[in-house]
Amino acid sequence: MKSNTTMSKKSVSLVGLVLLCCHASLTEQRLQCIFKDPKEPIDERVKDLLGKMNLEEKVGQMTQIERKNASAEVLKSYFIGSVLSGGGSTPKVNATVKEWVDMVNGMQQASLSTRLGIPMIYGIDAVHGHNNVMNATIFPHNVGLGVTRDPQLLKEIGAATALEVRATGIPYAFAPCIAVCRDPRWGRCYESYSEDHRIVQQLTEIINGLQGEAKTDMKGMPYVNGKTKVAGSSKHYVGDGGTVKGINENNTIVDDSALYGMHMAAYVNSVAKGIATIMASYSSINGVKMHAHKQLLTDYLKGKLGFKGFIISDWEGIDRITSPAHSNYSYSIQASINAGIDMVMVPYNYTEFYDGLIDLVKKNAIPMSRIDDAVSRILRVKFAMGLFENPLGDYSLINEVGSQKHRELARQAVRKSLVLLKNGKPGNPPILPLPKNAGKIVVAGSHANNLGYQCGGWTIEWQGVSGNNWTAGTTILDGIKATVDKRTKVVYKKKPSDTYSSKGKMDYGIVVVGEVPYAETNGDSQNLTIPAPGPAVIENVCKETKCVVIIVSGRPVVIEPYVDKIDALVAAWLPGSEGQGVADVLFGDYGFTGKLARTWFKRVDQLPMNYGDPKYDPLFPFGFGLETKPIPSTKKPEL
Repeated sequence: MKSNTTMSKKSVSLVGLVLLCCHASLTEQRLQCIFKDPKEPIDERVKDLLGKMNLEEKVGQMTQIERKNASAEVLKSYFIGSVLSGGGSTPKVNATVKEWVDMVNGMQQASLSTRLGIPMIYGIDAVHGHNNVMNATIFPHNVGLGVTRDPQLLKEIGAATALEVRATGIPYAFAPCIAVCRDPRWGRCYESYSEDHRIVQQLTEIINGLQGEAKTDMKGMPYVNGKTKVAGSSKHYVGDGGTVKGINENNTIVDDSALYGMHMAAYVNSVAKGIATIMASYSSINGVKMHAHKQLLTDYLKGKLGFKGFIISDWEGIDRITSPAHSNYSYSIQASINAGIDMVMVPYNYTEFYDGLIDLVKKNAIPMSRIDDAVSRILRVKFAMGLFENPLGDYSLINEVGSQKHRELARQAVRKSLVLLKNGKPGNPPILPLPKNAGKIVVAGSHANNLGYQCGGWTIEWQGVSGNNWTAGTTILDGIKATVDKRTKVVYKKKPSDTYSSKGKMDYGIVVVGEVPYAETNGDSQNLTIPAPGPAVIENVCKETKCVVIIVSGRPVVIEPYVDKIDALVAAWLPGSEGQGVADVLFGDYGFTGKLARTWFKRVDQLPMNYGDPKYDPLFPFGFGLETKPIPSTKKPEL
């Protein structure tokens, strides 16, 4: 039998151990609750969490991987900070909204199960609505929205887009593109609002729709207001729209006046509005790759402008610092991170990036202070948007995708983005608006009944699609049929023969032709011609019939050879899913109001040619646009 003294000592030891454990537990809870407490200041939460992280966890936060790689094991083992869907990357073909939420939430659960439970942020290109998702509302591309010069409309479009993105469980959109496209030969010109930086600046109001409107100048702090808003990303920093000959990812040769007065201008507005992230451009400024441009990424954007969100690379953007791409990846990692890139859109070779960055830090090639700055910025955005408090997608929002309210907004945007370039031949009365009670109308051309073509690139697939079976919407042909009198005969001929118009009496011809979808480098063009058979369709329909030609394109194209043959000419740009908006204006329910936000050239040998240039001889100048009045008896109330 043991003595009472021994028993007493053991009891005291046990009590001491319990007290010590309780103290440790309480201390741990107190320490943990700083970064987990939404009442604490954001930067205090950042500091607290950063202090708890090891190097591997920090590097994981700086890593963004493609959805296809994002297994639960990878997310947990590498502490992945972000996942994205590339263009056309979906949970499955024709995935439902619920399946999107299921996928994102499943990934998030894996991230939340890590040691510190830091949520990953899922990003997607939502550049004209939630364009990767079947049956989402597809708004006109930016080239058309610039025509509207309507900041309030852009704010509403931003809010609608944010709601549809959030409805799929995604809290981060790679938008808006605030490029100032100075040469329409560039394959991304349709992602730019205008050649005039003032219009681009004006339309950064879309950020207030996407992220919510801050009541004061955010002075660089990220601002995302609630569960129906998303973190945005102004892109592509900087000068992407000014490359030589409009070649994608090329060199932009500029003096300080053009760089800071034109290409940089809208970033100043973005930072003031609290933009959460900024995406670096593939292009170079005066020979220096933007992904490795410390002076502009760190000294100017983070330093002078005071941007406190995070800078994200473009897709394999750091790889392209070298030529050929990925030829010295260790150098690319070192150059980009030291220059100021905070998160890298890897997106596939994540082990190479992760291991390479850790190795460079251990070799002191990248200082730990730079890693801490990058991770602090990433965490700041995640805290600012409430991701720690609400990491999972909300199934109650599912029905917001493609809602009728959003489609009506898109239809309004189509109406306001149309530009009337010609209305009647010399000496003849205007042809528009067309009468709804015409006897017979022929609608012709490859783009009249093709939803994919009228939406353009970045729709369902990265390069866009052709046909009407990919997503929901209304073609221009369907809009015409729904608008005219029920006694009016509408005949559709995709490619009428050269004798077609002489075979039967047509009151009017409506020709809808233009560019086929493209994205990025695939859209670079040195000729900017309308693809065949477009010119032949114009010729065949217009030679004996009063005709309206509607150009569906991502930029001005060569049209001068056909203008004299055409009675009326309309630039419809890339109107998106709501083709009814075109018919609304053609037949007088609403008037044409749009004014060119881009110069329409005569010949490609004039390019680049922008408003204010010494030799300015356009076919249609910047700001041009004829107007019509709505027919009072048919006009419908504005939204």
